[in-house]
Amino acid sequence: MAREVPFAVSPVRALFERLRRAPARLRRFPAAVRRLADRARGARRAHPPRAPRRRRVESSLVQRPHPYARALGLAAVTVVGAGLGLLVVGGVETSVGPVDTRMALTPSVTGDTRISVSPLGAIDMDSHDAPLRLDVEVERLDPDRSRALVAHPEEFSGLEEEVAADIRRSTVDLGVRSGGAALVGATALGLAVYRTPRRALAAGGLALALLAASGASAFATWNPKSVLEPKYSGLLTSAPSVIGDARSIVTEFDVYQQELARLVTNVSKLYDAASTLPAYRPDPSTVRFLHVSDMHLNPAAWGIIRSLVDQYELDAVIDTGDTMDHGSEAENVYLDPIATLGVPYVWVRGNHDSLATQAAVERQKNARVVDDGESVVVAGVRIAGIGDPQFTPDRSVAAAGDPAETAAGERLAAALAGLRDRGRPADLAIAHNPVALEEVDGLVPLALAGHRHNRKQHDLPDGTRLMVEGSAGGGGLRAVEQDVPEKVSASVLYLDRSTRRLQAWDEITLGGLGLTSAEVSRHLVEENQPGGADGTDPSGAPGEDS
Repeated sequence: MAREVPFAVSPVRALFERLRRAPARLRRFPAAVRRLADRARGARRAHPPRAPRRRRVESSLVQRPHPYARALGLAAVTVVGAGLGLLVVGGVETSVGPVDTRMALTPSVTGDTRISVSPLGAIDMDSHDAPLRLDVEVERLDPDRSRALVAHPEEFSGLEEEVAADIRRSTVDLGVRSGGAALVGATALGLAVYRTPRRALAAGGLALALLAASGASAFATWNPKSVLEPKYSGLLTSAPSVIGDARSIVTEFDVYQQELARLVTNVSKLYDAASTLPAYRPDPSTVRFLHVSDMHLNPAAWGIIRSLVDQYELDAVIDTGDTMDHGSEAENVYLDPIATLGVPYVWVRGNHDSLATQAAVERQKNARVVDDGESVVVAGVRIAGIGDPQFTPDRSVAAAGDPAETAAGERLAAALAGLRDRGRPADLAIAHNPVALEEVDGLVPLALAGHRHNRKQHDLPDGTRLMVEGSAGGGGLRAVEQDVPEKVSASVLYLDRSTRRLQAWDEITLGGLGLTSAEVSRHLVEENQPGGADGTDPSGAPGEDS
């Protein structure tokens, strides 16, 4: 009896039986496979395979950042890089009508548009809501073109189309340049942070997308009525009094043309004076002081001082007194802006300032009060002074007159001589009344005073230059009593940091109450006279306003 084959062997036997009956070409297939295998084994013997590359095993202690954290980091790199790119290379120089300007986009929380007219101030407009602010800086006004507009008012009609075309062209140029600046800035920062081109390009692309989104937001929120409600700062705070309420421009355009012509004329005078100033270029190390006096409680004086501090990047303000009018305790609140100026405020008492006023000034942040020959050092310059010995609002005491001022000057001279003997000579002496400073001739190169409400400067016999400043408050509240408003005046002094000697000064003169004229004149200390570049006592002929 035949033995039974297990069921598991039957399929194998059936497979071999099927291969036996298959065509010869199929039966040759296993042999071909064997030959290929033998050939491969021979190749491996001749060329042994390289050891397999060991995979880098990441430590379980190192965790990859969360996707949200990586996205937030990329966004931060993009915003910072794009912002740096816009700040460094994002601006364009362009002409808008008769004005040469620089336009730039800067990161901002509120958006808006700012037009800066240095040194007059700025105009802010709530023009749009976007994370970018449009900054327009007026660098130069073409005096010839502006005079032509004043002489031929009919050209104002064509000026509107010209300005509109210039703005459209400038906006396109600014958009292209800003896009390139944001792309380069974000890509460069991304490459520095991530060190991979892929992430760097991702940052650049995201910067372009953000800039495009900001532009779309600005376009969607554009407020053309913002031009009718501008905010003025600095010396431009008087601009509305020149051109009137902006809403009335629409209904009284003829009147507006005439007032605009006046404004252009005044600004043209300012820029014409600036273009003809002597060729003095103060280097960054030059010490810059602002000399003011006789504010007499005029609140507008603080706005002027703050604007000049910002525009001229001043090191300190020197106030030679008569800040008050009656020296009463109630007036002390007027002194609060001293703490907000951000620079030292050197002050000496005037004849309208009481001892209570002096104590109130001393309590102010940034204030430096000098009296009785005391001295302070500001920006490397030693300043000594003495307060006015008379308080004239006190009618119970008869005014002692010039003899009292001379006696005060003698006490100051003695203090200056003592400083010199101790090897700490003063560079500048201040007092309110110029009579007192006539006693310090030869002890200091420069002396500053006020009191007379009339700017004047001259050289004393022994070489000290005495500079008397006008009224920074335009005569204060008394201005309403005069037929002709008193002018507002202040001076910017440029001193060499190493020699601490006067090099040049700018005289700034503004129209008084109700007037809007502005004049700037520059004067140089002549090198061939005492006080020149050799560092001796200052001198030179008095200058006139431009």
